[in-house]
Amino acid sequence: MADGLWNWCAAQRLDAERVRGALAGALERPVGEIETTVPGALLCDVYHVGGDFPTLVDVYLAPGELAEETIASAVAVRLRTEVLLPDDTLNPTRYVLAEQDGTLRPVHVTEVETDDGPERRHVRPCTGSDPACASPAGCDRSRFKPDPTPERPAVA
Repeated sequence: MADGLWNWCAAQRLDAERVRGALAGALERPVGEIETTVPGALLCDVYHVGGDFPTLVDVYLAPGELAEETIASAVAVRLRTEVLLPDDTLNPTRYVLAEQDGTLRPVHVTEVETDDGPERRHVRPCTGSDPACASPAGCDRSRFKPDPTPERPAVA
């Protein structure tokens, strides 16, 4: 079953073939370029922008039976780099960060649209006390709850 689109970005400038290989390994399925039609393959477009996450990854025909964050986490481990993916809120600054060890954490990101695509910078933990957490989209409604730290306790 293929029913989706995944939009991720990686914290390193990565070669498209390396990204497709990591994705294919995580999914145990073929992954091809947009221009290539391989039966049963997912389609993956990889391009570069500026910012702290310069490699953008668009996955077309993403499998609906697998959790996106699970696959992004596996890809982050394979690539040995952090991967950002959208979270389950409507807060435009909030993402899930898949770390190199596979850990998933809620974060906020500053995003700027450019002619080349969105540039993402200044990743910071979603602690519940970040001004971005006050958005009506509500970080507290996410499956990925804010993670207070001693330096940034949650808002009471």
